[in-house]
Formats: sequence, C-alpha cells, structure tokens
Amino acid sequence: MTCYEELKARGLIAQVTNEEEISKMVNEGKAVFYIGFDPTADSLHVGHFMALCLMKRLQMAGNRPIALIGGGTGMIGDPSGRTDMRSMMTPETIQHNCDCFKKQMERFIEFGEGKAMMINNADWLLKLNYVEVLREVGACFSVNNMLRAECYKQRMEKGLSFLEFNYMIMQSYDFYYLFQHYGCNMQFGGDDQWSNMLGGTELIRRKLGKDAHAMTITLLLNSEGKKMGKTAKGAVWLDPNKTSPYEFYQYWRNVGDGDVLKCLRMLTFLPLEQIDEMDHWEGSQLNTAKEILAFELTKLVHGDEEAVKAQEAAKALFVGGGDMSNVPATQLTEADLTDGAIGVLDLMVKCKLAPSKKEARRLVEQGGVEVNGEKVADAAVSYSAADLSDDGLMIKKGKKVYHRVHM
Repeated sequence: MTCYEELKARGLIAQVTNEEEISKMVNEGKAVFYIGFDPTADSLHVGHFMALCLMKRLQMAGNRPIALIGGGTGMIGDPSGRTDMRSMMTPETIQHNCDCFKKQMERFIEFGEGKAMMINNADWLLKLNYVEVLREVGACFSVNNMLRAECYKQRMEKGLSFLEFNYMIMQSYDFYYLFQHYGCNMQFGGDDQWSNMLGGTELIRRKLGKDAHAMTITLLLNSEGKKMGKTAKGAVWLDPNKTSPYEFYQYWRNVGDGDVLKCLRMLTFLPLEQIDEMDHWEGSQLNTAKEILAFELTKLVHGDEEAVKAQEAAKALFVGGGDMSNVPATQLTEADLTDGAIGVLDLMVKCKLAPSKKEARRLVEQGGVEVNGEKVADAAVSYSAADLSDDGLMIKKGKKVYHRVHM
C-alpha cells in the first residue's frame, strides 16, 4: 500500500484539488507541505493531534513538513467555526506560545537541515505595506466569493469584523509566500479551512501563472480533530502540566464505542491489518481496543514510561491490582489547613477537581462526589491532618475521575 493509499484507508483525506498529482508527489516523497497552527494558547491540544500525526506519517515517507506558526495571523484571528471574535494577544504572548509549540512538536517531527521546518508567518505578514497588499493581493480576491465562504456566512448574522474578514487573504498569502521562498507545494487543513486554502491556490495561479498553479497542490485533512479535545472541564492539552498523562490516557480510554476504531486508524501507527481485525469486536473487546488506543497515544505524546504509569493507575482504580502510586495526587501542607482541617469544597479546588467552591458545592449537592468510597452528603464536611496522613483520601468525582490527596 502506498503512502497516499494509506492516508485514504485511515480516513484522513476529505477533499483534494488534484488527486493524481497529489498521490504521485506524496508517494515519491516530493511533497513540501505546510500545516498552520495559530498560537492561541501556550500548549497544543488533542485537536492538533491529528495534524501532528499526519506530519509524522508523511515525514516518515520522505516528505518535508513545514510547521507554520501563525504569529502574524494570530493577531487577526480565524473566524472559522466561531460565533465571536477572539481576544487580541500581545506580541510577547504570541512569541511565548510559539516557543511552547515547538518543544511539543519535536516529539512528533524531526527538525533540522533538510528535515522539518518551523516558520512564523509574522516574519513576512508584519512587514507588509497596507496599500501594497490592497494593490498586489486584494485585487486577486472577489468579495462576492469570500462572502459565500462557509467560514464567513456563519458569522454574518452576529457580526464579522473587517479585521477577521482579512484572515482569508492573510492565509492565502502564506501559501503564496511559502511557495515562492520555501518551495512549498502542498497545504493541509481542516474541512472548515477549504475556502481559505483554495484562496491560496488561486492567488498563486493569478500571480505566478498556470504553470505555477499546476505545481501547487491543496489537500484537505478531515477535520475530525476539531471534534476532539473538549471535555466537561475544558481542553485536553498535550502539556503534562495542563493535562496529566493519566488524564490524557483516560480521555482516550473513554472515547465512544463508535469512535474507537476511527481513532485507532487516524491517530496510531499500528498496522491497518491489526486494526481491521478489531472491526468485529464487541462488548468487553471494545474496552480492550480503547485501552490499546489510550496506551498508544499516551506513549506517542508522553513516552513509554508515562504510558505504563497511566495504564497501571487505571488498572488500580478500575480493575484492582495495579500500582496506586501512579494515580493523580495532590500533596497538601499545614499551610493548606485552617485550624488543623480542610473543608471538602476547598479540597476539591486544591486538587483542581473543581474550578471554584461554587462549582464544588454544586457537585456535592448533586451527589457527584465520593471520598474513600462514601458519598459526600454535606458540603460543610471537613477532614483533619490525621485523615490526610499515610495514604490520605481518595476522591471520586462523577463516575470516572479519581484523585488522591495526602500530606
């Protein structure tokens, strides 16, 4: 099976502009491709995970990835899939986020001479002259066509700022610039990026002629990644300080039955033949598939050791016989106590099981909190230093979130 055939078999491809030429370039290792990442936080999350896996897969086949960091477009904000305008970030915040991104990306793709590149579009976008952009780039775009783009239509009723309206032009210019200066001949993105990506292809054709357009291939990565990364408590981050390896493992362990094989195909590097054998699995076998998925992805992001620890913690909590020391834990000090004790609401906030005492109270009153196997019926209950000594307390939030707290 060729590289491109495998991408299709894994369900990664949604739309393409020229499949014959794309498959040839990818299979021969001649694609210089980019995927964009807007630095809206100081960590990537599992919504970016599919893109990183794709970059790794294509690099393994001899193709060259460009991780394009949106230091310039990040100052505008992509309206795609949004109902409001993003808050503006300072240049310092954007640069900090870019630095964090590279450290995480290095776990997936290899940077260096002749290998993957990380490029920041602030390097050219911030130097552009406004009137020059209007004359040289703006003239290539039809406002009528732009307004028909799905990313803009969904914002028209609530209001689309002129700032955001420029995002398509800026993203299109990125491809144009990368094509000219880095030999980039392919771009990947989610389904909601299709209009923006076609804009880049059209800009190259208009500015450089049909021959240049023939060498410019636009690929569209299926946007399943957009559906990932959100839980009741927020995003699932790749940074272990934001989402622990155990929490990361549990996120994938708890995917829906209908999604587990899809995630195995899209995100893991297990052979397709092995995954196809799971197609007929049912009942408890699906739980085994989920454990395989969780272990493989935790290993990919956090390494073998952390994946084993997360798996052991899950066994200890849900099966028995595993290593309880790997269960997520918080250690308190005397300074955390008041008159030698701490209330359950403060305890939950300290353990980051609730963002506030108000939310912690709501969870207790709804019967969603247990301590050492007993449901907490009173939000005023407190625990002494003696209760927290030795093995401490095991807090359970909801059906699947466990946390050990001790002194």
